[in-house]
Amino acid sequence: MSYQPSDISNALNEHVKTYLVPFQLKGDAMYCFLGLEEQVRDRERRLYVEWVDHVLYQHRGQCIERFRVCFFLQRDFAASTAKWIQFAMEKRVQVLELELWTCLIAFRDDDYTFPHKILLGPEKQKGLFSNRPSLRPCGYSIAPFKSLRVVRFKHVGVTGDAVEFLLSNCPVLERLSLSFAKDLGKLRVIGPSIALKYLEIKYCLDLSFIEISGVNIVSLIYCGPIIDLSFNNVQLSCRLSHLETLKLDIRGAVYNQNHVFPALSNLKHLELLVDADYCLSLGRLASFMKAAPDVRSFVLGLGFRTSNKDMAVIEKVSKQPHHCLKVVEIAGYRGHKCCVKHVRYLVKNAVALEKIVINPVRFWGWPWGFDSDALLENEKENAGDHAIQHLKKKVPTI
Repeated sequence: MSYQPSDISNALNEHVKTYLVPFQLKGDAMYCFLGLEEQVRDRERRLYVEWVDHVLYQHRGQCIERFRVCFFLQRDFAASTAKWIQFAMEKRVQVLELELWTCLIAFRDDDYTFPHKILLGPEKQKGLFSNRPSLRPCGYSIAPFKSLRVVRFKHVGVTGDAVEFLLSNCPVLERLSLSFAKDLGKLRVIGPSIALKYLEIKYCLDLSFIEISGVNIVSLIYCGPIIDLSFNNVQLSCRLSHLETLKLDIRGAVYNQNHVFPALSNLKHLELLVDADYCLSLGRLASFMKAAPDVRSFVLGLGFRTSNKDMAVIEKVSKQPHHCLKVVEIAGYRGHKCCVKHVRYLVKNAVALEKIVINPVRFWGWPWGFDSDALLENEKENAGDHAIQHLKKKVPTI
């Protein structure tokens, strides 16, 4: 890993209004980093911290539009990270993104914790970051995040109180995304004064409860264990008929065959993640297709809840022609009978179908999309060969 602060800092001047710490780890690079000896990893972390400090010290612009840090930094580097946040704060940052990995799965106790007290006034911050010198010899004049519009945190610990504090002190914050956040047990988004419109919560395994009340939320994305979800004075239900895109993970959800689905009359793109070997899976699929007659593209993710998929008995459903669906993608396809049944159902009922994509990659297997790296080549080949052998003659384009 190499950093070139001289090249970057030369480009930073008064005219630069957008700054992004441009180093990020993807795919194999993450595995390689974790495979290094701890002494080497620690050295690389310190080099990264020094590099970021140098770049920020050289920055002379008046504002920053986007500030992003992505590296393996645990709470041992909390003081440095807090100083970077302070810097972005002073520069009236609009988009703040922190991806501070300690491992690849879930979270660990040594994940960095966001210092929400940084939003307090200067008097209350005294001594908060005294163990690390400022990036500027003159120090900072701290003001709340008055310009902050977007927050995206991965592997950054926050409590529910800290999130509420953040929302209350960021008057124009419209988008909040939290992934792998330790200590997030309960989350309350309450009050008409909160500007939040887009909320995304993923893989926060300590979370048990979300309450949304009296706010103008237009988008809610949740991935994780089953939790209690409370809506009060939120008009999401009346907006369902206006939705154009819907993504749902319904694995493990209880299917009530007598439930009447709300009309999704304007829906154009649908993504469903289902348990393909669940006996009522086709019934759920049929219910969604019936509720969304104008869907044009559909992504169906096939997961499995049992070890013996080929023994699964899938209940038959009546034919329900769909006249608008043109493109279908089947993700996570394997050569099991239950998978074939789902594909055949769509082929038989989507009378306007033009193209179907059979994709063995499970996009949900790793939240950052590593499944294509981890998937064995023979699995890909077997799934592809099976699809061609059993589906080619029955599908318009495959």
